[in-house]
Amino acid sequence: MQASDIIGTIGATLTTASFVPQAWHTFKTKDVRGISLGMYSAFTVGVACWLVYGFLLSEWPIVIANFITLTLAMAILTMKLRYHAP
Repeated sequence: MQASDIIGTIGATLTTASFVPQAWHTFKTKDVRGISLGMYSAFTVGVACWLVYGFLLSEWPIVIANFITLTLAMAILTMKLRYHAP
């Protein structure tokens, strides 16, 4: 494994794993007050673009990391839309 692959793997793992605590906390507490709808909407679309980019390049580390991140971001975004008090 080349150094660039190792760095990419570490980066993908850390950025993807960073969403787990937020998703878990939001799921448990249903507290979405601190979550920005605009930020999570833009972020989710951006991650979807990275996922497509990975597919187009057949770069499976990009695909896997962004698929997991997209799933977590969509879960958080869905909870924001569901639990947000009008």
